Amino acid sequence: MLLTPSDWQAIGLTLKVAVATTVLLLLLGVPLAWWLARTRSWLKTPLATVVALPIVLPPSVLGFYLLVAMGPNGPVGQWTQALGLGVLPFTFTGLVVASVFYSLPFMVQPVHNAFEALGERPLEAAATLRASPWDRFFSVVLPLCRPGLLTGTVMSFAHTVGEFGVVLMVGGNIPGVTRVVSVQIYDHVEALEYADAHRLAAVMLVFSFAVLLALQLVNQRSQRAAAHHTRATR
Repeated sequence: MLLTPSDWQAIGLTLKVAVATTVLLLLLGVPLAWWLARTRSWLKTPLATVVALPIVLPPSVLGFYLLVAMGPNGPVGQWTQALGLGVLPFTFTGLVVASVFYSLPFMVQPVHNAFEALGERPLEAAATLRASPWDRFFSVVLPLCRPGLLTGTVMSFAHTVGEFGVVLMVGGNIPGVTRVVSVQIYDHVEALEYADAHRLAAVMLVFSFAVLLALQLVNQRSQRAAAHHTRATR
């Protein structure tokens, strides 16, 4: 299976965007999921709804509003220009920012569900041992919620790799800067290069299947281990 140099360039850029987006989502999404799982604030439901919006909102709509917000006349664009950073649309940084917004629910929701399923007993047991809140979070919460964290990380990475509408709207189609794999496939089809499009699409299909299969196998293994531990402690 021979890919063109521009295909490899698009694959490399896509992986860079996906890695950067996933790291940022771990840093932002995990604390947000913890807050949603623990808070009793009236803001919980509206904020959870905003986080879930990218699941149902057309990517072009989200991309349009991000483009306006980050443009030269938008609030984010004016702020970045005041800092001497220029504007974010049609840059790698803008691509990552848009990807973070678009993939946010794929990180927050699995982690949030894992945090809620944890319950209070492990935290109460750690508190009786005089563990600080930070110790309880890093030594108890994160290890026990590892399957949810793994699911959120893998799904966020895979979802970012497969983006099209948002990245095309915010990043455009600049070779080596914002042309990711999904846009490269679109270019091949638009140029009637169906053989090239088929090869690159096949790579994406195999990648997506492998990621989901690995996630399923890991989750099944974790469920069996949890069931075995439950039986052993009875």
